[in-house]
Amino acid sequence: MKKPDVRGFFDPVTATWSYVVYDGTGTDKRCAVIDSVLDYDIHSGRTKTISADRVIDFVTKKQLEVEWILETHIHADHLTGSAYIKEKLGGKTAISKHILKVLETWEPIFHNEEDTPLNGYQFDYTFDNDEVFKVGPFEARIIHTPGHTPADTTYIIGDAVFVGDAMFLPDVGTGRCDFPGGNAEDSYNSSRKLFDLPDDYRMYVGHDYPPSNNRGPQCMTTIAEQKRQNVRVHDGVSKDEYVTKRNKDDFGKDVPKLLLPSIQVNLRGGTFGLSTEGVQYVKLPVDKI
Repeated sequence: MKKPDVRGFFDPVTATWSYVVYDGTGTDKRCAVIDSVLDYDIHSGRTKTISADRVIDFVTKKQLEVEWILETHIHADHLTGSAYIKEKLGGKTAISKHILKVLETWEPIFHNEEDTPLNGYQFDYTFDNDEVFKVGPFEARIIHTPGHTPADTTYIIGDAVFVGDAMFLPDVGTGRCDFPGGNAEDSYNSSRKLFDLPDDYRMYVGHDYPPSNNRGPQCMTTIAEQKRQNVRVHDGVSKDEYVTKRNKDDFGKDVPKLLLPSIQVNLRGGTFGLSTEGVQYVKLPVDKI
């Protein structure tokens, strides 16, 4: 199997990994960008494009052509840079069709129906379960891996597996399951879907939260390493054990500080929506989260 090159970009503010997936050895210049970041300061309401510009600079220097701008899920801890990257480089924005469930959950809270379509048309494309597609010369497909949210999607491009927050590095574990629509039992079942992939497949995570000062941020492991070493879902851990501990650890957790602006912007595909006299806004619903 021909293996794609993967370039990771770490945002230390939100601990997010973004990726460019491309063919580093051939003449096919088409690539995918996965889980990009738009910098946002919650105190001032100001945006910056430092994180997204790093991706753009890399794509430009490599003379790549952006084919896809992919989201593994609707992120609750950072704003996507997808709309900005599309404006600068082109490409099709895409996410799983399960975004419709997330829209159903959040729009009654935000009441943003005027600028946040409930049919998902703010994205150029929505994937069906197990849909097969191409990234440049590489065969790609998606699998539905819910648990962290009901819409989490894993992209498998060649031997590279992009899991978003469904699973983290072995010494970190898995994504929290206490967001609306999240479910620890689904999370466990998703881990088993991932463990059915070949042992030598590379797994790239959406975040890294190193548990100690013994290592810096990392983005890649293998299916085999996860099966042996993942602190929450390694082989031998039962579903009941996992669900009990995951629910206990998630109980009473603080929400991510960027949750409210992130959800609104990300459900719009990376834009701030309609403006009033040239000013755009995010809503802060009181006592609803």
